[in-house]
Order: sequence, then C-alpha cells, then structure tokens
Amino acid sequence: MEANQYPESANTAVPAATSPVLSVDRDTAESHERLELHSHPEPMLTWSSTATLIGTVGGRDWLIPPGYGLWVPGGIEHAGAVLHAGEMVSIAFAPDRFPLGWSEPTSFAVDPLLGEIIRHLHRIAPDDRTRPAAEALMFGLLTPLAAQHIHVTMPTDPRPRQVAEQLLADPGDPRDLAAWADHAHASMRTLSRLFQAETGLSFTAWRTQVRVRAAIPMLARGASVGAAGRAVGYRKPSAFIAAFGRITGQTPGTYLPPHRR
Repeated sequence: MEANQYPESANTAVPAATSPVLSVDRDTAESHERLELHSHPEPMLTWSSTATLIGTVGGRDWLIPPGYGLWVPGGIEHAGAVLHAGEMVSIAFAPDRFPLGWSEPTSFAVDPLLGEIIRHLHRIAPDDRTRPAAEALMFGLLTPLAAQHIHVTMPTDPRPRQVAEQLLADPGDPRDLAAWADHAHASMRTLSRLFQAETGLSFTAWRTQVRVRAAIPMLARGASVGAAGRAVGYRKPSAFIAAFGRITGQTPGTYLPPHRR
C-alpha cells in the first residue's frame, strides 16, 4: 500500500490543520480479501478504480464496482470484501472538518476528472501549493448517486451468499439455478428458498437487478445497448431492453451519453 499522509503537525505552506484530508492511501486489492467488522472515528472514502468491492455498513451491503465509491461516516461499524482484484484508493478525513455534511453511508460515481483529482492528491506532498485547490475541487465534484441507483440486497446464509458474490463480480455468468445449486452444495429448492427469504426476490429477479445495475455505468460510458446487454449476460438486445425496463421503468438508451442517444 502506498500512502500520502497529511500529519496534523506538518509545517506546510497551508497548515495541515486546515485540511479535512488526513491521508490518501492507494492499494491493490486482491481477490477474496476481507476486512473484518470494525469502526474508527475518521470518516472514510473508498474509491474503486478497477476493483469490484462490497462494503457492509449498518447491516446493508453496498456494491462498489470500478468507477464508483462509498463514503462511510466515522464511528459506524463496517466490513468489506474484494470480489474482483484491482486498484482502489481510501481517503481518511478529520472527523470535524468533512465539509459535505453527509450523515449516512453514501455511494457516488467517479468520473475521469474526479479520478484524476484523487490521484493528484495521492501524488503530491502535504505542503504542495496545489493542494487546497485540488481538495476544494474534489469536494465540489463528489455527488451522491441519483435516485435511480439500484440497491441489491445481499443474502447472509453462506450458500446463497457465495453465489451472490460471484454474480456481483461477474454479472454475465450464464449458469442457471441448477448449476449454482451444485456449486453451493445445496438443492435447487433450498437455494431458491434462501434467495427469496433473505433478499425478498427470486433468484432470477435478484440476478436481473444485478445485471441491470452493472449495465448502467457501461451505458453511461458510451457502450452500445447491445454491447452492454451482452456483457451482463443477455444474448439478445430485446431481452436486455425488456429486463431493463422492468427494473428501472426506462429504456437503456436513457442512460447513454447525450451524443449517443
């Protein structure tokens, strides 16, 4: 792990005590790594640039795919796991100086400009003259995800949980319920019952939510409807469009960049 620390006592051009940022850590997350349940007084921001992560905060599971992040308030117990290896960045903030006033766990998207600002803050020294402006721009660009963000409930029983985690890591996995039941060493009936009881959805409906949510950032980055659908497991665009409409009430084209609509 690489870290760029912002010590309170540093003799900097802009006193460190005026900055809300305590540290910027960059790490390579390895598949199947787990962070046990813990808490700390500092609020934390985690951004996944290429990894797929899942955070558990306040009894709720938050998927953090590449290009997204999660902010966790200080003092709240949380845990995490790596579903797919890749790069990630964690930023710790002074508890009394985080300027956005977010009181609950908050997910957000990281566009190329925000990503570059975060990388810049990792690279520079605490007394770099560009630091105040870079921090201000970072806070200006941090925006909670819009209301159409799809929350996916995760099961807790280890049998459906391992299936769920693998589908989050690879939404396009084509295995059906029978194959997943064999993988989880459970009967189809048991696995089906557990998904319904613990997520409120059938296995098929739950997987559809996962697939549609995974497709939205692909569309937003300019992938065609057909390409996004194939990437998340739909062979025919018509099937993808129908599933997308059931989950969001909109067509996939709604999420394409304006110049691609």
